[in-house]
Amino acid sequence: MSIRIAPSILSADFARLGDEIAMCVEGGADWIHIDVMDGCFVPNLTYGAKIIETCRRLTTLPLDVHLMVVAPEKYFDSFVQAGANVITIHQETAPHLHRQVARIKELGCAAGVTINPSTPVAMLEDVAADVDMILIMSVNPGFGGQRFIPRTLDRIRQARTMLRDAGNGAVPIEVDGGISRDTIGSCWKAGADTFVAGNAIFGALDPKEEIAALRALCTHQV
Repeated sequence: MSIRIAPSILSADFARLGDEIAMCVEGGADWIHIDVMDGCFVPNLTYGAKIIETCRRLTTLPLDVHLMVVAPEKYFDSFVQAGANVITIHQETAPHLHRQVARIKELGCAAGVTINPSTPVAMLEDVAADVDMILIMSVNPGFGGQRFIPRTLDRIRQARTMLRDAGNGAVPIEVDGGISRDTIGSCWKAGADTFVAGNAIFGALDPKEEIAALRALCTHQV
């Protein structure tokens, strides 16, 4: 499996966003992760299409947009137009999940689906053959800097088995929350290949070196 490191700009210095993204690019990041929060589904409020447009101007890296919002379908068209490459929606906010996954793909964007820590992985079984990515939340969404929930490792294994059983075993499994040097290797070993890291990267003394270190900890687990 390929390893993808996706720095989350939730932890970036927005007064220096261009420099922060350039640093991620120079450090070998694979994706840029953009957390969109509505202050309703999660207890925080972040940003929308304008920030996606700004990031699109600043980098050619894929923009990995995670919608932590109620009624995510309201944002599909504008976010794809703004430059999103991957749009991930929550099972908990998508009662018409199959239709919403199909709509994202119709717009020419990769469609991911995510679940909170207390939502059974099996809730994604009916769309496992259709998704382009599964995102496993390893913290309760809404804030950066939270502690990794150990039960996540079992959930990654369950998700990988479910995808294989659906004939879709090659799609990425992304993990978001508490990813650091202490947790990334065990997530890789469990079957994840795409890692969102915010504080671990932007809070490091040498963020570029941190990206390389996180990647190396995965390859050493093989």
